[in-house]
Amino acid sequence: MKTQQSVSVVSVDLPEAFDPRWSRIPGITVDGHRITLDPAEYFFRFTDHSWLVIPWHRVERDMLGARETSARSLEQIALEYIQANATRTEDVATVLRIGWEVYRYVFRAEHLDDLGLPGIGPEHLTMLRQAGTFMALNKVELTGEITNIGPAWFFNSTTRAVFDLSDAEGDMLDEVYHGGWFNEARRLELVRAHTALGGRLVHGCQSVPNQSGGAVVPYGASMERFRAELAALKDSWIAAVEACRVRPAR
Repeated sequence: MKTQQSVSVVSVDLPEAFDPRWSRIPGITVDGHRITLDPAEYFFRFTDHSWLVIPWHRVERDMLGARETSARSLEQIALEYIQANATRTEDVATVLRIGWEVYRYVFRAEHLDDLGLPGIGPEHLTMLRQAGTFMALNKVELTGEITNIGPAWFFNSTTRAVFDLSDAEGDMLDEVYHGGWFNEARRLELVRAHTALGGRLVHGCQSVPNQSGGAVVPYGASMERFRAELAALKDSWIAAVEACRVRPAR
């Protein structure tokens, strides 16, 4: 059952035109660069419509070049930067704009040669960037409670539904999405970039996609409650996303 606070439908113009098939996902309407999102239709759960953010231009200036030392880990630097600079917003459009900037940086073309996945090209980076933009709206509290969760949490099902990917293609795309946990250079980029969204990117899957998704969570959040709550709730939500897929006629 959906639970959410009342919030208005919001429209935002983003720097790139989104795939019109995003309109298959309830609550999302795409018209070129304009995204219209109806929170009442989009979110499976929406109990706190505020987010911690830092403007991207400041993160780009201050954090993308940050380096850890033997005395301070990059995670320490990121946490201190968030504590000193983050502000709270209730503006969905602001979160989507910042989310797009984060994932434009994380999934940029220069990484293609290093992925070791010859089937992945620039068009797949576009899919990753667009899915990440919506994923920025997910929210987990310090207690580990999931307060905001929408279809983009379930990255694999959502990208297959929107982009007409086969199961195998979806799994390959998901490998790029969560592969940053196995590549240290990319993992450090994730730490730096996600300060803009007030936390660190956490992925619930194992070494293969199992639809446990990902979200930006605050440093110090209870992973035990997060994992238990997601495991108890995800099956019906994944089924709802899978229902958005357009199956080819036999």
